[in-house]
Amino acid sequence: MTEIFTRIEHSRTADEVLQQIERLILEGVLGAGDRLPGERDLSARFDVSRPILRDALKALEARGLIESRHGGGTFVADIVGEVFAPPMAQLIRSHRKAASDYLEYRREIESVAAELAARRATEADRALLTGIVERMKAAHAAADFEAEAEADVDLHNAVGECAHNIVLLHTLRSCYRLLADDVFYNRSLIYVLPGARDRLLEQHCAIRDAICAADPEAARKAARAHIDFVEQAAAEAERASEWQRVSRLRLQQRGGG
Repeated sequence: MTEIFTRIEHSRTADEVLQQIERLILEGVLGAGDRLPGERDLSARFDVSRPILRDALKALEARGLIESRHGGGTFVADIVGEVFAPPMAQLIRSHRKAASDYLEYRREIESVAAELAARRATEADRALLTGIVERMKAAHAAADFEAEAEADVDLHNAVGECAHNIVLLHTLRSCYRLLADDVFYNRSLIYVLPGARDRLLEQHCAIRDAICAADPEAARKAARAHIDFVEQAAAEAERASEWQRVSRLRLQQRGGG
């Protein structure tokens, strides 16, 4: 495994340790919930004294970037999730217009991310995308909705990472948190639409293929086509769900339920 913490070469101050950990969080190398190594191990990796490390960790905690859990260690704080705190997520969920605005936003930002990823993806990035797509294919073949949905979010997050734009990365991560939580629409309803799972898999593969082929225009088009389909499928799933609800009420009213 690649070492992400590097030896402090110069004055070995708490500020240098703080800046290195901040940079790892900013670049998305360290994500929400990641546990930092123990104090002894981490001070050795940085080649600094434990008092210096403690000062750096205290400063990071004061900034809300890490949190200490009693008896459990030190973890990266969920600063991405705070972009859409539960009250805001609930407010968004209760207003239908937010769903169309969300997909409009995703259509634009994901097409930019895919285009940048096609221009900037490294060999390691392309391997990451391929690994996620293979996991998605396996889940698809096994009809494992939960695993396929998880791979879906992972792939979109990975495209954001491959774009190598820090602001874009964290914006997308907050956006996909809402996707994972089914805030705007129930993905399980989309997955049961005839042919939808096959279409979604094809679209995800097309995005991966365009990025790996270093074709920015194809990547942009594939990303936009994917969101166009999701928007159409979400509307269709909502209509079907409403029709089923009305049908059940009619049946119940007639004494058949």
